[in-house]
Amino acid sequence: MKKDNELKILIKEAVLGVFKILMSLIGLLPKLFVKGLQYINDRLRFSISFKITTFYVFIFSTLLILSNAMVVGGFLYFIQQHATNIAADGSKVYISFIQNTVEVSPYIGIILAITIISDVVLLLILIPIGGRVSKKLLLPVKKMNETIENISAQDLNTRLNVSGSKDELKDLAKTFNDMLDRLQRTYEAQNQFVSDASHELRTPIAVIQGYANLLDRWGKEDKEVLDEAIVAIKSEAEAMKTLVEQLLFLARSDKHTQKVEMVDFKVNELIGEVVKETKLIAPKHKILNIHNEEIIINGDRSLLKEALRVFIDNSIKYTEEQGVIKINSYVKGKKLVLEVEDTGAGISKEDLPFVFDRFYRADKSRTKESGGTGLGLSIAKWIIIKHKGQIEVHSKVGHGTKITILLPLKEDNSQ
Repeated sequence: MKKDNELKILIKEAVLGVFKILMSLIGLLPKLFVKGLQYINDRLRFSISFKITTFYVFIFSTLLILSNAMVVGGFLYFIQQHATNIAADGSKVYISFIQNTVEVSPYIGIILAITIISDVVLLLILIPIGGRVSKKLLLPVKKMNETIENISAQDLNTRLNVSGSKDELKDLAKTFNDMLDRLQRTYEAQNQFVSDASHELRTPIAVIQGYANLLDRWGKEDKEVLDEAIVAIKSEAEAMKTLVEQLLFLARSDKHTQKVEMVDFKVNELIGEVVKETKLIAPKHKILNIHNEEIIINGDRSLLKEALRVFIDNSIKYTEEQGVIKINSYVKGKKLVLEVEDTGAGISKEDLPFVFDRFYRADKSRTKESGGTGLGLSIAKWIIIKHKGQIEVHSKVGHGTKITILLPLKEDNSQ
């Protein structure tokens, strides 16, 4: 019995020792694994497929260690509990004793060997299978990468393939394609902008150069030619100056560097100024101001005046002499309404959606006569949007155009 008790104590200590070692190893494995991955990842480049496979191999091997620890521990516990086995068979009683740990250790060794071999075999099977599966799952990413490498500023028409299963990769491809659509539109607009600006600058430069050559040949002694050249050069230089200023304004607005100084001011005073100036500029037109309510808003006074001047200048250009131009200001609901209405040529339905595009001109035949650059309406739209406002355009060919600007009122506004 003494040997039996000693055997039980030895087995119990062995079980506890094995569990302590296994638990300590299991506790250290995640920390060691994470630190090892960080160390390796900082110094080497591994594919996502490799990382996924490594991660799941680690999880699987950890589960195997836990399960094997439970098997070995259970076996040792079974041996400890059954070191003495008593069996009854009728009137006979059989008592068997495990004499010492030497008889038990071979079984423990066999079990450990079997578990280790089975773990290694399972891992050897899992690693290649996991690698192939992860590569197959990540194949769309590889194709995306190949497609993206072929995309350049000169070829923005290529798009990622979004066919196949509905998953996060498809959502990513759709998002990337949407981004490419926006980039392509911006790139094409920029190219068009540069082309149009070059064209607009080329014309006045050519005119100035032509008159300079004319003066150089024989205009110095001919007063009539000299006067004509001076007038033309001054006119084209002024047109270039206006165009360059507008281009700089739009460039600053695109880069969000255009200054907007928001202050409180009386709209009726601004409208009064604009009406007075318009009557001086266009004495042959009927300038009417029926509504001009006294109201205070918060905005950039000079920019809003510039926007109004753009609409009024267009009305003057495209309205015949003795035609009517109305400039009104009033409150409607929670909005300030600014109106510029004329009885001019009007805008066709085909041109109406594009009037705010840069360098777009509805009436191409009157471009040089009117002296416009096609940028004024774009600038006016930017100013109104910057003030959180809206622009409505109603026009009919032969009957005139009505521009309605809606601006938010101050919350504490008082008349």
